[in-house]
Amino acid sequence: MNKAIIIVLDSLGVGELPDAELYGDQGSNTLGNIAKAIGGINLPNLEKMGIGNLTEIRGVRARVDTSGAYGKMAEQSKGKDTTTGHWEIMGVISTDPMPTFPEGFPPEIIDEFEKLIGRKTLGNEVASGTEIIERLGKQHMETGFPIVYTSADSVFQIAAHEEVIPLEELYRICEIARKLLQGPIRVGRVIARPFIGEPGNFTRTANRHDYSLQPPEKTVLDLLKDEGLEVIGVGKIKDIFAEQGLTKHYPISNNMEGIDKIKEAYQSLTKGLIMANLVDFDSLYGHRNDPKGYANALEEFDQRLPELLEMLDKDTVLFIVADHGCDPTTSSTDHSREYVPLLITGTMVKKGVNLGIRDSFADVGATIAQYFKVNYSGPGEGLLELIREEIK
Repeated sequence: MNKAIIIVLDSLGVGELPDAELYGDQGSNTLGNIAKAIGGINLPNLEKMGIGNLTEIRGVRARVDTSGAYGKMAEQSKGKDTTTGHWEIMGVISTDPMPTFPEGFPPEIIDEFEKLIGRKTLGNEVASGTEIIERLGKQHMETGFPIVYTSADSVFQIAAHEEVIPLEELYRICEIARKLLQGPIRVGRVIARPFIGEPGNFTRTANRHDYSLQPPEKTVLDLLKDEGLEVIGVGKIKDIFAEQGLTKHYPISNNMEGIDKIKEAYQSLTKGLIMANLVDFDSLYGHRNDPKGYANALEEFDQRLPELLEMLDKDTVLFIVADHGCDPTTSSTDHSREYVPLLITGTMVKKGVNLGIRDSFADVGATIAQYFKVNYSGPGEGLLELIREEIK
């Protein structure tokens, strides 16, 4: 009864892609630069899986006696967004980058949005989420106007104090924005960004909610579900895939709860896939240029990795990947165009297999489809023959 787990370590890039210059990301190397900035990082379990072979990581050895297969993947899609990266992992290549708004959103969009929600808005600029609520939070509380902002990614973010605009109303406003931002101005994600506190001491809450575009075609998640397999999302997966292709979902508030929910989901899994996103690396540390916090979060994940490895039965394959970079050592607070890890382990996976540089994140989806024997004709190369241990 085949089972598979994909864990996306959100934003864990391992070095700039050849076209990084087009995105202003020369020199980005999220994992390598973090380790260098803090004088070394301790990741013994990821090291055993081969992560030290992917880039130079101070404190992590390169080794050939890995516990499974290792390599790194290039992104075929245009862009460096969470949605784009996850879609490609599951077999959908985005040939046109989702639009970004370095000058804020066009007046006609904001005017229509304000008309639809019956309120004026504040902001409409490129900003850090924590900075803009500190700057405009008091005015928001006085007026009741939501704060609209964006970043270098294709996002329409709406921040509101939970006692000024209750969560239910904030989510309704976001749904209105999602319907508005379609077609030529198809923003990748609308994001609810609730916060609490008083002026000078605001804190974002765990009640964030993402409203993504629907994938333009079926993903591997849909194919598995159509075949009657279980497809369980943990964390942001439900949001990223606009609720498509899943049979069950576990929301989480942080990385460690994510690991708990992966374990809980696995206990009930009979045959199928668990796909999890651990977002703290990106949202709490990458975007906030906090290499020490990022390193601590990675070490915390590494310490709990044996719990996941020990629970796997003989028919389970574990993939550890990422969706883009977000180098906290650069001046930018945005995502970076980078290679991402591809680490695969399990009883049926050969040890010490170097998969090299893969041409697309879609190799993951193609391999999942191959493993579950579902009909798949999308991009990517199935890796099953390269990684499967010979039956003796």
